[in-house]
Amino acid sequence: MALSEHEQRVLDELERGLYAEDAKFATKVATGGNPARKLVAGALIAVVGLSVLVFAVIIQLMIIGLVAFALMLAGLVVATSGNSKPRPAATKPQSAKDRPKKPNGGSFFEDRWDKRSGQ
Repeated sequence: MALSEHEQRVLDELERGLYAEDAKFATKVATGGNPARKLVAGALIAVVGLSVLVFAVIIQLMIIGLVAFALMLAGLVVATSGNSKPRPAATKPQSAKDRPKKPNGGSFFEDRWDKRSGQ
């Protein structure tokens, strides 16, 4: 079954959007690693530091307390590092002549609504 001209334009637009999203995802994975892994590792380090701090309070040794505090601080640094990387620049908006022309000047969603409501 052949697609109408409008359906073909919509399909092409969807494909372009998927390819753009796929490219963004691929660059994020290749450059950024897994930020969730860093978050979990940092949280675990901070929890270990907290437990060492509690142990230091129980045995009343200040030097172990200082080491535990440094360990907790290191865990927080690991957990928050790498999550604030600048995102790649967004693609430039298409010029008016490159965009598909919409009938009656309506948007894509307005056209779909009109089709569903039988207009």
